[in-house]
Amino acid sequence: MFISNIKIDGFKNLSNVNIEADENINVICGDNAQGKTNLIESIWLCSGLRSFRNSKDKDLINLNKQSFNINISFENNFRKQIIEYSLSKLNLKDKHIKLNGVSLKNPSDLFGNLCCVVFTPEDLLISKGSPENRRKFIDICASQIKNSYRKVLSQYDEILTQRNFLLKNIGIGKSSIEELDVWDEQMSRLGSYISVIRYAYTKKLNIFSGRLYNEISQSKEKLEIFYESSVFDNLENRSDYNGEMANEYLLKLKNSRHEDIKAGFTTIGVQRDDLISVINGLNCREFGSQGQCRSVALVFKIAQAYILFEETKETPCILLDDVLSELDSKRQHFVLSRISDMQVFITCCEDIKLKGNKGKTFYIKDGKIINR
Repeated sequence: MFISNIKIDGFKNLSNVNIEADENINVICGDNAQGKTNLIESIWLCSGLRSFRNSKDKDLINLNKQSFNINISFENNFRKQIIEYSLSKLNLKDKHIKLNGVSLKNPSDLFGNLCCVVFTPEDLLISKGSPENRRKFIDICASQIKNSYRKVLSQYDEILTQRNFLLKNIGIGKSSIEELDVWDEQMSRLGSYISVIRYAYTKKLNIFSGRLYNEISQSKEKLEIFYESSVFDNLENRSDYNGEMANEYLLKLKNSRHEDIKAGFTTIGVQRDDLISVINGLNCREFGSQGQCRSVALVFKIAQAYILFEETKETPCILLDDVLSELDSKRQHFVLSRISDMQVFITCCEDIKLKGNKGKTFYIKDGKIINR
């Protein structure tokens, strides 16, 4: 899969951008605050996911314009496709999105079409950072493969919000504990399904990441990835999320009710789970060096790309947002060599010499592509 053309106008500071992309490497070069990351962000939005910078919709539109428009032409193994994405200040709730001329209801309907893997400097902290970031990572990865999974996550979050609100009301005597039954039953089924999906993805991530880490450490260290559930002691060979698993989840919720009421929030469930990285038997989050943690982040992202290819038979587009400058030459070479058969967009402040004249370099200034 590769992007052939990108047209952007009004997205943050980007104005009349028109790029005929190379099938291999595309370097977006420019000083800080010129629009490099905005360009990467616009591509990412068209993959069906939210901004990786947590930008609010109103902040996506240029202050001096009334709307933004993004058009991306791309090709996969079967055909050429076009994504049209626009948003107006007049109605921020109404995103106009088309795939090959057909209107879509939600951005998530784009899942499975333009597949991308984005890598930002913040991702280098994934193994050291909060469990929330690791849950977000695995949920994005799983959603790219199974579109319906995103809807389940949304439903679970809504139920969790309602349950937490009810817990606080119970704590102050405004509601009865029996009112938790309806929420707990729904949460148990959805949470069990999420656990199954996450565990299955973790097993694949463990295989691919383990191989990649073995290479980057020159066989000196062994990386293992585990899914840590706050509900289930063992998830191996379990898939009955509507039956036995849901019952077990429900029992755990009921047994923790008094603790939850005291805390004012739900203390167990998939919202408390974690992805554990272990190097030579030691938890990377607690004992990993900066170099080890960065290597774990690198292999996670490359593994994500490999798993996407295995599942979809399409190579994803790789978006490297100012990451290479954060890596030493060894890790730079490792990343680029492992994604050499994929289309890559790289943002940087300094010009990168492309080996063998493969690829293109685009210079950006004040949100516009300029000639040099």
